[in-house]
Amino acid sequence: MTWHVYAMTAAGLVIIYGFPHVPVIGKTIPSPLVCIVVLTAVYLLTGMEIRSVGDMGELPDSLPVFLWPEVPLNLETLMIILPYSVMLAVVGLLESMMTATIIDDLTDTKSNKNRECKGQGIANIGAGLIGGMAGCAMIGQSVINIKSGGRRRMSTLIAGVALLLMVVFLADWVSQIPMAALVAVMIMVSIGTFSWESIRDLKKHPMSTNFVMLATVVVTVGTHNLAIGVFVGVLLAAMFFANKVGNILYIGSEEADEGSTRVYKVVGQVFFASSERFGNAFDFKETVEKVTIDLSRAHFWDITAVQALDRIVIKFRREGTEVELIGLNEASATIVDRYAVHDDPAAVEKLMGGH
Repeated sequence: MTWHVYAMTAAGLVIIYGFPHVPVIGKTIPSPLVCIVVLTAVYLLTGMEIRSVGDMGELPDSLPVFLWPEVPLNLETLMIILPYSVMLAVVGLLESMMTATIIDDLTDTKSNKNRECKGQGIANIGAGLIGGMAGCAMIGQSVINIKSGGRRRMSTLIAGVALLLMVVFLADWVSQIPMAALVAVMIMVSIGTFSWESIRDLKKHPMSTNFVMLATVVVTVGTHNLAIGVFVGVLLAAMFFANKVGNILYIGSEEADEGSTRVYKVVGQVFFASSERFGNAFDFKETVEKVTIDLSRAHFWDITAVQALDRIVIKFRREGTEVELIGLNEASATIVDRYAVHDDPAAVEKLMGGH
């Protein structure tokens, strides 16, 4: 790239941020539109050697027509397109939800996310049947629309129709728009949509939260794939959350019935991340006649937790100690009743593996 590109981009940013301060017309005409028109005029008058929209590819010269895909409608075709379609759907839905959230914040309104997703799916099916490609809500175009005064659905309809007409019928003019003008507009959008508070709050947020955010950004930028970045972020967030919740488990005990009974009180969430800690909290060698395990303030989430409870009950019974479980809430009782095996001799032997 030559210095002309940087100069044009800088000039575009000056126009975008400076034009709104012009009296009378500054608030009437969108500054990004003024930027594109002015830089295009400068480009045409000076003839400088910089890339334009036309250099990036050929623009369509006709309206779209209905075309049914000429592919075999069988399982083999489905398996070929499935990985790409799933990836596109994930990225499209994520970006649409992110765009909707940003627009809700800018306009102080509340959008219907389910309706947005359904509309996007129907629109993408229609686009595919007229030779188009899958799309989603665009952060850049949406922010420009909002900052240019658009607030209702008609503004987006007009934007889409105008773009269609310009690309098809005014392609010669559109192809002359310098890329530097569009770069300036996108820089404006990036600055406006970036959450600067996230940088300032790095010192305030937990280290795990900062790590998840930075890992998501690095993976997304490194792979150029938003779906992979979000997957890594969600996976890390789930791991940190499971570890944090797993550590919030308290098990205390006290004697009852003049020392013949030991009462264990379990407080917290019992699942795969905390099941080992749960199982190690009991003293199986203590000489007592009965053990009561109070689970009124505990919750069992998965089969691993139920298996840990099975092992505890079975080990106590092998030591000749009576075991009573009390206080199970309805949800925990349901999973324990369905999957627990400590009352089934054959299943007990299989679970303990002869230990």
